[in-house]
Amino acid sequence: MQYISTRGAAPVLDFEATMLTGLARDGGLYLPEHVPPMTTGEIAGLAGLSYEDQAFAVMRPFIGAAFGDEEFHDLITRAYAGFGHPARAPLKQLAQDHFLLELFHGPTLAFKDFAMQLIGQLFQAALGRSGERVTIVGATSGDTGSAAIEAFRGLANVDVFILYPHGRVSEVQRRQMTTPAEANVHALAIDGDFDTCQALVKDMFNDFDFRDEVKLAGVNSINWARVLAQVVYYFSAGVALGAPHRPVSFTVPTGNFGDIFAGYIARAMGLPIEKLVVATNQNDILHRALSSGGYVTDGVKPSISPSMDIQVSSNFERALFDAYGRDGEAVARVMAELKESGGFRISQGALEFLREAFASGCTSEEDTRATITRIARETGETLCPHSAVGVHVAEAHLSATPMITLATAHPAKFPDAVEASTGLRPTLPPRMADLFERPERVTRLPDELAAVQALIRDRIDG
Repeated sequence: MQYISTRGAAPVLDFEATMLTGLARDGGLYLPEHVPPMTTGEIAGLAGLSYEDQAFAVMRPFIGAAFGDEEFHDLITRAYAGFGHPARAPLKQLAQDHFLLELFHGPTLAFKDFAMQLIGQLFQAALGRSGERVTIVGATSGDTGSAAIEAFRGLANVDVFILYPHGRVSEVQRRQMTTPAEANVHALAIDGDFDTCQALVKDMFNDFDFRDEVKLAGVNSINWARVLAQVVYYFSAGVALGAPHRPVSFTVPTGNFGDIFAGYIARAMGLPIEKLVVATNQNDILHRALSSGGYVTDGVKPSISPSMDIQVSSNFERALFDAYGRDGEAVARVMAELKESGGFRISQGALEFLREAFASGCTSEEDTRATITRIARETGETLCPHSAVGVHVAEAHLSATPMITLATAHPAKFPDAVEASTGLRPTLPPRMADLFERPERVTRLPDELAAVQALIRDRIDG
């Protein structure tokens, strides 16, 4: 299995090199040259298997020779051993033909754990063989950072630097990043929003001298391995509700487009997905782009669903690559236009492709709060604000086909918003009960590339 860049000018890599590289050297994102299909029989055969066995079957064709079968299965088993539910990703029924996929039973209570825990194991195995040391730099709107720190804390061959927007994450999210005591993890509070942090990370990857000097690696959803790990729970949920013998639909609350792009890959592999619905909060650039054909940034508005407060959705580039017929030069042109002018027009043919692949909707702050209140009253389920965005949009797309809404975070990660809507303050699991008592360790930095690079050099040399 070989991987190519969405901008068409970077080296073709195998899985391990793709995983360790993260962002392609031409600024693009890596994708497999082709998506390996699963037969109807293979998909049906996933029924009744453990989540770990399903994960092995779904991901194995993408791995190539990077890991042997026994080693890969062992790494998957270790990755999910710390999850708090035996099903790993259990389904709950909300209404007739509407189900909630709980993706928050991992160690940091968010869907990012499904990918990050596995990537931590894969990195450790690969670096253990080579003896190399890498510097992981990531940007987060809240959940990726804590999941990355949890996955890589204490590992001998890795330094981890996570950039998050100062004052724009929940207190639980912040403390999950700032309280780990291991010397190899570093939380950096950046003056700006998530797009500011993400731009700094991309600028570091595109500074090849710095990139090579510190052996930079990325674990944001720009990393293909992140997307691949998330493909699995589409299959586990779909098969539980009757796939491949009947279709299913999914609604995904998303800001950076990685989680729903995993569903796009699952459908390309053969899972019968009728609708893939993009659910956005008031930062609705993805919904506006799919509705109007204009991808135009207009500033990030802070919300009660902060992990979705994004205007530059990195993984949308992967969808554009297919929409433009895998023309890397065309993708590079529109990405350059986005960087230079803050937006671009999607060509008519590409827009038709995207509208065929994805539906979309957006949710106001008022509707998010009302959905949390109503679902708690009607079903007893407590939704985090991001999951409430998904449920609200999903309800406009219900049909006789089962709809699965992704519940992306535990409500206790956003206790203020949940308490304001339900009158009840959700509590953290016992293993995190002392989170607010742990000392924090964080460095605040301006939106200046040189300042961030200087700190990283100093920390890894020290």
